[in-house]
Amino acid sequence: MFGYDIVTSTWLGLGALVAFYLLGFAHILHALMHVRTSQGAIAWVISLISVPFFAIPLYWLLGRTKFSGYVRARRGNDVEMRRLAADMYERLRGYAVDLPAEDVFERAAEELGGLPFTRGNDLELLIDGQETFRRLFEEIAAAKHYICVNFFIVKNDKVGGKFQRALIDKARAGVKVFFLFDEIGSHKLSSTFLGELQDAGAECESFGANRHWWSRLQLNFRNHRKIVVIDGEMAFIGGLNVGDEYLGRDKKFGDWRDTHLLIKGPAVDSVQLVFIEDWFWACDRVPELSWKQEAMPANQTAAIIPTGPADPVDSWQLLVAEAANTAREKLWITSPYFVPDEGVLTALQLAALRGVDVRILLPDKADHLLVWLSAFTYYEQSIPYGVKLFRYHRGFLHQKVMLIDRRLAAIGTANLDNRSFRLNFEITAFVSDRKFIASVCAMLEKDFSGSTMVKVEEFTEKPFLFRAACRAARLTAPVQ
Repeated sequence: MFGYDIVTSTWLGLGALVAFYLLGFAHILHALMHVRTSQGAIAWVISLISVPFFAIPLYWLLGRTKFSGYVRARRGNDVEMRRLAADMYERLRGYAVDLPAEDVFERAAEELGGLPFTRGNDLELLIDGQETFRRLFEEIAAAKHYICVNFFIVKNDKVGGKFQRALIDKARAGVKVFFLFDEIGSHKLSSTFLGELQDAGAECESFGANRHWWSRLQLNFRNHRKIVVIDGEMAFIGGLNVGDEYLGRDKKFGDWRDTHLLIKGPAVDSVQLVFIEDWFWACDRVPELSWKQEAMPANQTAAIIPTGPADPVDSWQLLVAEAANTAREKLWITSPYFVPDEGVLTALQLAALRGVDVRILLPDKADHLLVWLSAFTYYEQSIPYGVKLFRYHRGFLHQKVMLIDRRLAAIGTANLDNRSFRLNFEITAFVSDRKFIASVCAMLEKDFSGSTMVKVEEFTEKPFLFRAACRAARLTAPVQ
């Protein structure tokens, strides 16, 4: 009997092992057909062959390349969403700019983002947390009808508490408050914090694994957008989340360098539509909002470009590559992370070889160690080709800004890494107003003055163990 039990257990074990390897093979076929990059596909295939017990559950969490159901939900199944989007597009046509044929980047941006460049906007550049939160709290206090909020990170600290109280005060005064947060980025947000908002009358929803049972496996996708829309009359977007560190109160990071944008005019409708699509995904409801825009006297031209894993292509990756391809004089980019894929890296190299002043401004300090280490491995592939890398040393640099010649300035939420290219929902404003571009250029010149241009030897002459750690960190780029 004892021998029979051993034989039975052995056969059951072998059967389970074979079944697991067959399941691993099925996942290999899925990876070959659906993973977007060859490097990613190779990594998953090797993992699924060698350690299927570990790789299969990891693949379900991290190997997905599309945020399933989002586009279908927001623009396909719901009649009200389709009607709302169609009406908004029709209204924006009255403010849409007729782009000349030579504006190839702008045409590509419109096609990828699905929203037009519009005239009649008033754009206010907000530099760092003091100015951003001052203006944000002013406008929240003046709200009359509704406030739409979407942040990747909201913390229950001094700034977060003040933000919560401002929303509670407005909700109790009869202003509708729609509070959306990313469930991964804001995972520390307490039920008490949310409960107090809800008790005051605010509607609170998390973006992520809360819509369908299968969406609970899409943890690697995150809503990285930072949006506040007030009364349909103004919108805030940019790099700042809600937390004390964004005001430079964190001892580890010190001064926090960031950039935000206040928008008035027709482009607000575009921001508001992006919020509503995210809100609809989270809770299947479409709030009643105002869509009556008027042209502002400043008459500045801008386009709101949302990007994310629900797009049919890697929209942000294509936009950065096209910015490099179309730049003729300068391409200045600031980002806390520099982990470009092959397409973006090649475009940056070619732009620099053409004589374009390509500058990438990065933080000297690290907030995410793996991403910080990975950036060093790109020194050898950037600097010798003429791409200038700078390290900012006046605090921690978190802004996401791009300057393309004297033609366009971009401010938004997207970084230069795989997560923004393929995994995060992002939003960026592209502005073609010359006065605004000049102000962004002056801002970046000041930032570069507080930075040091790095040399390739700062990686190649590092100790072997440091270089090995950087190389190992780069292997994790697809899931950083």
